[in-house]
Amino acid sequence: MRDGKMKITIIYDNEVWKKGLRPDWGFSCLVEAYGRKILFDTGANGSILLDNMRKLGIDPVIVEEVIISHAHFDHSGGLSSFLNVNSNVKIYVPASLREVRGAKEVVFVSGPIKIHRGIISTGELQGIEQSLLIKTDKGLVLIVGCSHPGVKNILRVASQFGKPYAIIGGLHGFNEFNLIESLSLICPTHCTQFKSEIKALYPQKYIEGGVGRVIEI
Repeated sequence: MRDGKMKITIIYDNEVWKKGLRPDWGFSCLVEAYGRKILFDTGANGSILLDNMRKLGIDPVIVEEVIISHAHFDHSGGLSSFLNVNSNVKIYVPASLREVRGAKEVVFVSGPIKIHRGIISTGELQGIEQSLLIKTDKGLVLIVGCSHPGVKNILRVASQFGKPYAIIGGLHGFNEFNLIESLSLICPTHCTQFKSEIKALYPQKYIEGGVGRVIEI
């Protein structure tokens, strides 16, 4: 995939997009951008994570980096099972998350850091959660776990690196809907409480999530 383009495959979510895959409370997606293959979060259950990967034709061995958004089990519970089949990865975790073992390298993230060209972590916001930023030809794509620090804070940090174009992931109890009015693509997943309200307000921008959903930008 050429620079400026990206592909996201949702591997773990509360709902299913593609028949035959397994839903569960949690989130994980494969991010393909700038020649890298990055696993963002690992869901709650390793066997479900790996089974969905297999059914989607995603070999865990192709993953080069793992980003854990935050320590909550529904985002990090599948990590040990994943590392049992691919330990040759570099893991980026919030600085508050300790006791991570079994990987080639573990990076504890505090402030914003460049992971690769065009791929950036917001850093650990409010001492709990990091988000992933991907620079594309259309603008920044924000990949979020649960948005515990608040969508407003995540957008503020992201805006330092470019114009936000899309947000994909869990938005938790987010209800300041005017904050996402300028975005061109919104894909709320997992823990988002107000999906129906967001869809009603922004039907042209809204994309359904679910396990097996593929988004190309």
